[in-house]
Amino acid sequence: MSATESRHFPRNDHSLESRLGDFSADPRVLVLVAMALVVGCGGAGAAWFLVKLIALTTNIAWFGRFSFDNSSPADAALGLWTVVIPALGGLIIGLMARFGSEKIRGHGIPEAIEAILIGGSRMDPKVALLKPLSSAISIGSGGPFGAEGPIIMTGGALGSLFAQCFSLSAAERKTLLVAGAAAGMTAIFGTPLAAVALAVELLLFEWKPRSFIPVVTACAVAIGLRPLLFAPAPLFPYTRIPDLPWWGLIACALVGIVGGLQSGLCTRCLYAGEDLFERLPIHWMWWPAIGGVFVGLGGMIEPRALGVGYDVIADLINGQMTPHGVVMLLWVKAAIWIIALASGTSGGVLAPLLILGGALGWIEGLWLPGGTGIWAIIGMAAMMSGTMRAPLTGTLFAIELTGNIHLMVPLLIATTAAYAVTVLLLKRSILTEKISRRGQHITREYSIDPLQLARVADVMVRQVDTLPATMAIEEAVTFFTGETKRHRSYPVVDSQGHVAGMVDRSDVLRWMSQGVPEHRTLDEVLSDASSIVGYPGEIVADLVYRMVSHDVGRVPIVEPGTRRLVGLVARKDLMRVRAASRRLDLERQSFFGNSVRKPGAPANDEVKLSG
Repeated sequence: MSATESRHFPRNDHSLESRLGDFSADPRVLVLVAMALVVGCGGAGAAWFLVKLIALTTNIAWFGRFSFDNSSPADAALGLWTVVIPALGGLIIGLMARFGSEKIRGHGIPEAIEAILIGGSRMDPKVALLKPLSSAISIGSGGPFGAEGPIIMTGGALGSLFAQCFSLSAAERKTLLVAGAAAGMTAIFGTPLAAVALAVELLLFEWKPRSFIPVVTACAVAIGLRPLLFAPAPLFPYTRIPDLPWWGLIACALVGIVGGLQSGLCTRCLYAGEDLFERLPIHWMWWPAIGGVFVGLGGMIEPRALGVGYDVIADLINGQMTPHGVVMLLWVKAAIWIIALASGTSGGVLAPLLILGGALGWIEGLWLPGGTGIWAIIGMAAMMSGTMRAPLTGTLFAIELTGNIHLMVPLLIATTAAYAVTVLLLKRSILTEKISRRGQHITREYSIDPLQLARVADVMVRQVDTLPATMAIEEAVTFFTGETKRHRSYPVVDSQGHVAGMVDRSDVLRWMSQGVPEHRTLDEVLSDASSIVGYPGEIVADLVYRMVSHDVGRVPIVEPGTRRLVGLVARKDLMRVRAASRRLDLERQSFFGNSVRKPGAPANDEVKLSG
């Protein structure tokens, strides 16, 4: 055994057990926490900068004044400029994407996911600069988007760039990227719990202390800075306590189902719109300008559909809307949002989802008890959950936006119902379909790796064919080149059963081509070679890592301390672990009746999964 291997894989059972635990965290997480403090400040600052930039762009484009005060395009006078301004904004974004970075197109979350899963969590510095600028132009010129998607992309880019200044692993860069994204979302909406849930459900693709603790740290920093940057109160306060009848929770589930159907319809329409733009005989640089024309035409019909629309969300919750106004808002906002986003412009999806879900929930509330405001909130959360496939995020987001914990149970029921509808009806979400169309497959289901649960003793073969250490090289060559079918490699053991090494066909071919002095034995040839071994008590995943690192397909399993051979693990044995885990998912048995084993799954092929 090599010195390195001895260092990392001790030779006694007590040392092997001491390496195992519920979590894999080590003191390195404290370094990431310190870095997350800086990233949290950067994410909060980026959020403030983006909000101010949107306000400035809105004032310049619609009112001709240089001001950072919040304003809405709906307050501007209607006319030809209502169509021209969004079209000009789309044209500028198209030019920025063509000659700057194409990654600024879209709402940002798919690009963040793609950077995490495919790009080693490394993001281009141009994205950190161009994404907030393009989003401010898009929203400020009337685009029906929110600031959350761009700030997730921008905060993530800042976290990634900061991480790239240090010698970090891809997993550590991912943690800081997500920490920056979550901090930005926290600063804008004042929703640290929802930002953490979003990180876990959408971005981290794991639940580990090494990522969870730094992300929470960044969100804590952002929520601490928020009173200095924005208003400290909830964004859409709602103090009314829901007073629903006994069947009220059933109504919540029905509203959630409707929200899920609404989410699925919008998702399908969005990607159908993208397909239509793909068929246009012009370069994609011009598409955002075409989308801007439709945005302007929608603004002529319903001005309140333009821009972020936070004031619209507040009016839906507070009941300051008319049925006609809500219906017009629902149709126009949905149409221009789908067309504009399909055109490849820059902007977020959360605020539009809240408006669309809230409008439909408000309409349903006309026939449900409790008032339209509560059903608007439930509809918002259901739409967000169904579209993003994130029920916990949707629930916590609505609670923190309103500051009303009493809505938790109705929200959880509605968001889960919407989530169930969309995962059953659609294979991909609005966040992952774009990645899939680029040829990448991702899965968002978290589960424990079965290789982390099984011990080597559970999968190893105990009856092992071996070669004696005293075998002459000539005999070994004859053994491997004979007509009898042989394994690719064999453990070499001495008279006491101790492993001296492994010999395989490549060794034989080398001996045949290079020549080996006569009368040499396997023990003499292998004595200076370090062999890869495993231990019965270690976790299979650790052994797999060593096998892949050293490109070996068969590994002898030895007693810790003595190196006495007790078994062998081959690639096919590792596949049985996967097969056993899959079988546990697929087999259905009744323990109070006749239990029938699924055909093709023999009983003697069981692998014990500990844990």
